[in-house]
Amino acid sequence: MAVLALLWGSTFLWIELALRGLSPLQVTFARCVLGALVLTVACRATGRRMPRGAVVWRRILIAAFFCNALPFALFSLGQQTVGSGLAGVLKATTPLWSAALGLALGAERGLRPARLAGLLLGFAGTVVILAPWQSAGAVGWGALAILGAAAGYAVAFTYTGRTLAGRGTPTISLSAAQLVAASTLTAVAMPFGGLEAIDPGPGVLTAAVVLGVLCTAVTFHLTYRIINDEGATNAAVVGYLLPVVSVLLGAVVLGEHLSLRVVLGMAVVLVGAGMTRRNGAVSASAAPAGEGAVESASTAADGRAVRRAALGDTR
Repeated sequence: MAVLALLWGSTFLWIELALRGLSPLQVTFARCVLGALVLTVACRATGRRMPRGAVVWRRILIAAFFCNALPFALFSLGQQTVGSGLAGVLKATTPLWSAALGLALGAERGLRPARLAGLLLGFAGTVVILAPWQSAGAVGWGALAILGAAAGYAVAFTYTGRTLAGRGTPTISLSAAQLVAASTLTAVAMPFGGLEAIDPGPGVLTAAVVLGVLCTAVTFHLTYRIINDEGATNAAVVGYLLPVVSVLLGAVVLGEHLSLRVVLGMAVVLVGAGMTRRNGAVSASAAPAGEGAVESASTAADGRAVRRAALGDTR
């Protein structure tokens, strides 16, 4: 989880650098294709095969839209006007969207007062960050796009936990297939903003490669591993650490400035997100991490645990 937080938190920095020579859709396409290439090679090298069956691939396509194609594009679009540090802060609302989704789906029956207060507090912190009462605040289509990406991740974690994770398919196969599907979805959208002239300087190319290989292929595979081994709720918990990484990198590398209001709003978001997970980060299995543990997670009991975690049911 520490490696995942470091890599995932740095994503916003690399997006910022890649956008200096590529359009948002080009950044999305590059990271999907590079990530798919790396994971497909890794899948072959480990003797794994791509998933088979129309039903599985239909589920993978849906997961790829909400977990990859849509949020990747929204992050790149949003960071045209939002700094990398603030983008990481807004991404930290994913656990809050996950809890709200659990309420909407009826998985959060008998919601504890502490978790309800955390949900309300987290959204209040988001409002403080966006500052809709200020014309010069962070509110705007860029910040809203990043919030949409965070919500997309919550939908994706829930859907993946219910339909794909813990069903006996190796995580390397699932993650490779999902990025292949995401690449296909993004390729279809390329005529609508991805055919612009590019400025492929060394910094831009480096950022694109790091985004695709480390911040997409590696992080996506690690996320699937955590969903399989510990449940979707614990995977979403990584979001708590992203603002720290993104804010530090944005300040140190890009010289970004964050106002006191945004820092306070970030603190409120993190406290609220933590309260929504109080009394219950569910662990799907106590088995050690590894492909063997992933395959063993396909038992009925573990499958139910993963699905409960994905829905935010922490009882």
